[in-house]
Amino acid sequence: MTLRSKDKRDIYYRKAKELGYRARSAFKLLQIDAQFDLFKDVTRVIDLCAAPGSWSQVVARRMVELDRTHARVVAVDLQEMAPIPGVAMLQADITQQRTLERIAELLGDEKAEIIISDGAPDVTGVHDLDEYVQAELILAALNVALQLLIDGGSFVAKVFRQKDTDLLYGRLLVFFDDVCIAKPRSSRNSSIEAFVVCRGFRMPSGMIANAYLHSDPLRNKALSSLTGDNRVLVPFVSCGDLSGFDADMSYDLSDSDGEAERLPPVQAPIHPAYEEAKARLRLKNHGGNIP
Repeated sequence: MTLRSKDKRDIYYRKAKELGYRARSAFKLLQIDAQFDLFKDVTRVIDLCAAPGSWSQVVARRMVELDRTHARVVAVDLQEMAPIPGVAMLQADITQQRTLERIAELLGDEKAEIIISDGAPDVTGVHDLDEYVQAELILAALNVALQLLIDGGSFVAKVFRQKDTDLLYGRLLVFFDDVCIAKPRSSRNSSIEAFVVCRGFRMPSGMIANAYLHSDPLRNKALSSLTGDNRVLVPFVSCGDLSGFDADMSYDLSDSDGEAERLPPVQAPIHPAYEEAKARLRLKNHGGNIP
């Protein structure tokens, strides 16, 4: 990949490095927060599927800006993450009950006021499969919210928009008074990703939050049978611009005629999947034997 490739010319990719964020996805949360004021009066936050930690960085900085030194922020992911000041890091599986218990301990046995998730599966390119796995990941995050979110709390998660997404929105409306779909300007128009912003959490009477919300095998038939007021359309909003940058446009790398300064990654991967391959290549280039 050359310096002048599309990714390197992406304005949010470059701005993230300049501002010290680990990934450009930080601007997605910044823009959603600018639209919905997510962290008003918030002191306990859970960031699910947090690696590499850009959303946790945004939250930690917001807590400092708002002078909430007593705030508790917990970041959870299967991957190892480098430390972030003001954030408790937890390498664990969010589908395990023990993980939820450990999160509760880190929150001081209090419930979170907002739960955020920018998680996505390792995409295969088979859209139907990727969308299904993403929906299941959201339900796993929702299960965490059912057990660790206070009444009136908020939940923000990435979704892949698809033909059956209505069913997912319908499930969210069971637990939240208000559900919106946000498309930050920093999210490319060519991407099917969006974010559900759910506010006003309320546990339905008689429900016990200890089971995952598995997909209904008859979901298409069940959805098509809904008519009138029973079929709810979730509002779609476009939020934020941060000076009007367009994620689908390429911008000049430098305002000057000289070469643009190449910035290193804010946080390099700790144990990337290609680590062994790079070691073998270095050994080969230096005349060593490849095992």
